[in-house]
Amino acid sequence: MAGCDKLTVLLKDELVQRTEEGCDVRDFKERVDIAIDSGDEALQNKIYDELMALPIRTDYGYVEPSNLASIRLERPAGPRQLSNSFSTKDWHDKFLGAWLGRCSGCALGKPLERGEFMHGYGVTGNPGWKNIQLWFEGANAWPINGYTPGTSSVGKTWGIEHLHCEKSQRENIRFMESDDDIRYTVLGLAILEQKGRNFDTWDVGKHWHNHLTYGQVYTAETQAYLNFAQVTSHSEGRSNFKPIDWQNKIEWVRTYRNPYREWIGAQIRVDGLAYGAAGNPELAAEFGWRDASLSHVKNGMYGEMFVAAILAAAFVEDDIDRIIQIGLSEIPGRSRLAEAIQQAVTIAHSANSQVELVDRIWEAFKHYHPVHTINNAALVAASLVYAKDDFEKAITTAVLGGWDTDCNGATVGSIMGARLGAAALPKSWITPLNDTLYAEVIGFHPIPISECAHRSEQVFWKLRSG
Repeated sequence: MAGCDKLTVLLKDELVQRTEEGCDVRDFKERVDIAIDSGDEALQNKIYDELMALPIRTDYGYVEPSNLASIRLERPAGPRQLSNSFSTKDWHDKFLGAWLGRCSGCALGKPLERGEFMHGYGVTGNPGWKNIQLWFEGANAWPINGYTPGTSSVGKTWGIEHLHCEKSQRENIRFMESDDDIRYTVLGLAILEQKGRNFDTWDVGKHWHNHLTYGQVYTAETQAYLNFAQVTSHSEGRSNFKPIDWQNKIEWVRTYRNPYREWIGAQIRVDGLAYGAAGNPELAAEFGWRDASLSHVKNGMYGEMFVAAILAAAFVEDDIDRIIQIGLSEIPGRSRLAEAIQQAVTIAHSANSQVELVDRIWEAFKHYHPVHTINNAALVAASLVYAKDDFEKAITTAVLGGWDTDCNGATVGSIMGARLGAAALPKSWITPLNDTLYAEVIGFHPIPISECAHRSEQVFWKLRSG
């Protein structure tokens, strides 16, 4: 959805966003429709500004700050740093597992990132997860135990001759092909190599402008990319210097005409940063907050912080329920995301099958957009809890659940890989990647996945000692 920045689209999505944030928008629904039909951009901008100025309802049941200090005041108690007695060999295995797991989960979900599987309904009348099941059944590949087939007998009925992303399909996969979920992982690694633990949100913005094209960013990232360009000085060779009033401008950068500020974009960006804070969930969550602050607020931030803390914990903690609770201990306990994660964990503990699990998760959270943070994070948590120690069950559950299939597969694969280590990952998922990654980022196209893992480990030791 790169370039999805037409004012009419943004205005429609902002109305939904302000509703979800707890504003009373009853007087705006008809006005928004009239403004869009009129084609009057001045009127559309006026209504947009009025929407942004709305206060949160006094009876709103959640407390959701975006400031780090305020977030920490709202978080539950938790272990901020975890101890371990791993050998160097153990650490190497875990970093390699995290990178390989992320790539394999992403590749599984990548060909399924299309409307029939994300939104569902439409032509079939089915939820997205059901269409995924039918696709694999039609390819004689059910239950899911390998990469996504490019064709299926149901495709003709649906008008799908062949899925996209051919290089990630079961018949063709030979490496991890370029994907935004992987680009952000290598960018996270690169920024820690360059800046260490002292990077800030300005550095993240400059990193994007230096390494990503406009066509490589989506939704919230698209809007923040554009907004950041407006506050970046390119005169007199000072493009790398922050404006004196940067702290006043950052709120504008992440919110101006950005109705996607609680969508999944931040949540998928954190892995490369979190690897550097392995065993330190508080630091990992702070890294996530600094990164998310460029483009997201509230639950958009919390999604990145939650996954960051889970990843940091997964390197040293085995119990998956404890890992999830550690993730929750770094975000506000009275947030929509925290409530959803707890609900998802309850569902996962009581589900009797993979299909029952994804069906119940879908029904519980289908009111959110397919690439919103909250529903996808809930699916991630449920998949981890349901699968326990089974890597294949974890990534296939996350992808079967629909919505943002490649993002969820990548996140779950990353967490399970860090937790189990590379040696424990099924060769059927790892061998087809041939230790090769293409990221469409200079220096990472192509690159051995094992080299990325080695560099993440080096960053970890450097940050740990400094």
